Amino acid sequence: MRTPSGNKVYGMAAEYPSAAALYEAAKRVRDAGFKRWDVHSPFPIHGMDDAMGLGKSWLSAPVLIGGIVGFFTAITLTFGPSWFIYPLVVHGKPYDWRTVPAFFPIMFELTVLFAAFTCFFSMLIMNGLPRWHHPVFNWNRFSRVTNDAFFLVIEARDPRFTESEARQLLEETGGQHLTVIHED
Repeated sequence: MRTPSGNKVYGMAAEYPSAAALYEAAKRVRDAGFKRWDVHSPFPIHGMDDAMGLGKSWLSAPVLIGGIVGFFTAITLTFGPSWFIYPLVVHGKPYDWRTVPAFFPIMFELTVLFAAFTCFFSMLIMNGLPRWHHPVFNWNRFSRVTNDAFFLVIEARDPRFTESEARQLLEETGGQHLTVIHED
């Protein structure tokens, strides 16, 4: 979607006077059927995930897979050399199943390490980062979001988005200072 001047539209945004007003607006936007929208506030608002209709995060699946890969990497790196490649008896210590407890710290640490790295990089990918500049920063009023302002942004890529419908909904929910945010 583009404006008459040729700028690409990111979405429609509104400012709300309080966290409670933003919470109620989020429920109305969710009930209106919009899927691509977000709220911005200077602090977490209890219950906002439910108000937005957000479900469980998909992040746990990649983290579980990363942890399993880390665990099996540890098994390969410890049992491979000690049991198969170099099965040596050193100081009377065996190289069979009785040596397994010595490998527990390595298994634990590699499981946690791989899960942590998977979590970090999956989170970056899922959030579309790194993104050096977000379009909402083109709106001067948005600089107050870290201090005392509450915002709701409906993205233009939402299938239900039309400028008139989004404006009407945001006005009905008590939004102030409505503006169209441009990508450029």
